[in-house]
Amino acid sequence: MTLSQTQLEKVLARPVRYFDQVDSTNDTAKAWLAGGAPEGAVVIAGEQKRGRGRHGRSWHSPPGAALALSLILKPPEALLPRLNMAATLSVYDLAQACGCENVCIKWPNDILVDSKKASGVLTEAVWEGGNLVGAIVGIGVNVRVDFSRSALSVSAISLEDAVKGRLERVWLTAYLLSRFDHWHSLIATAAVFREWRDRLNTLNQTVAIDNVKGVAFDVSPEGALLIRDAKGRVHQTRAGDLAVSSREKVR
Repeated sequence: MTLSQTQLEKVLARPVRYFDQVDSTNDTAKAWLAGGAPEGAVVIAGEQKRGRGRHGRSWHSPPGAALALSLILKPPEALLPRLNMAATLSVYDLAQACGCENVCIKWPNDILVDSKKASGVLTEAVWEGGNLVGAIVGIGVNVRVDFSRSALSVSAISLEDAVKGRLERVWLTAYLLSRFDHWHSLIATAAVFREWRDRLNTLNQTVAIDNVKGVAFDVSPEGALLIRDAKGRVHQTRAGDLAVSSREKVR
């Protein structure tokens, strides 16, 4: 980022804490939440050294090569699953606005461009005893990460590689947050779930997750994946490592 803290707050229309380098934007946001951060505040990092994905996986964003940010929110407990939906929809919109083609969401929280991962989302609830204090929505987007010499070249992509052009990170951040604000304003309505469901590439595919294999035929309003196995039994899963066994859609 080339703007000052004050300029960023003006451009992004929200409280901002920007760091050239952090271990984890989610952890930094949690500390700010504990210190009284207002809803909608955002932590942004030029480099994230120990970012987290699902299941505790690490995610490192090289300096200036990715968007690494975490939003601080205070939703009702019942709407926690919708935060992931709003965030993935926001990145989907961003990728399309950049000119990316073949954009979709892989259940539950990856955004794919040309069948390769361009972004991921990690939502973490913060509790004190049994009381929900808030939630942190971490978003990572590959902007100009070079995967060409990496084993990830077959599964990951950066937006600049997808559009064959340079993208400006302040604009990307501002647009992403504006789209999140849009979807977040609709979070209590059916629209967020409906649009998220429509943009999933996982439905009507033969999938395997944990010890379950079958056809992913739907998702619940809470975001759980519904899978029908070969014996007709329906399994519901909220998390796990999803593998698509067949790229051919089941009719």
